[in-house]
Amino acid sequence: MIKGLFETHLFVADLERSIEFYTKTLELEQCYYDEGRRAAFFWIGEPNEYMLGLWEKPVDEIDIRHFAFRCDPLWVLNESISYLKKRDLTSYNFLNDGTERPMVFAWMPAIAIYFNDPDGHVLEFIGILDGASRPELGVISYEEWRVKAQDGA
Repeated sequence: MIKGLFETHLFVADLERSIEFYTKTLELEQCYYDEGRRAAFFWIGEPNEYMLGLWEKPVDEIDIRHFAFRCDPLWVLNESISYLKKRDLTSYNFLNDGTERPMVFAWMPAIAIYFNDPDGHVLEFIGILDGASRPELGVISYEEWRVKAQDGA
């Protein structure tokens, strides 16, 4: 029976640049490096919980991918933007409305903010919110979510 997603993999143009980004910028723990295969692996969360693999490929063989890091929803709301700014990363929300405010996907519900790695892969910090799914609300601000989720509007 499937219990979760253990690993995901990305192709990168410059393995050393990506290792630096994922270890120094995002502070993931590198757990394995294979020079011969030009691959590096990182724990996400606790060791043996989730894993990210990076594989060096020529630029023309790299497709842009997306994945999300599960985070505490209050951290996404209150700290994720400053975390990214301190690391010189530009954040944007799902609506790409020119603001840096996290948005709520009411159908989950979850709060999320996006940013990119050096190869342009779309990365996301997401946190599952308390409350019932409200798909009819679409993608809205956290402030709207709080009002509408509480009053059932």
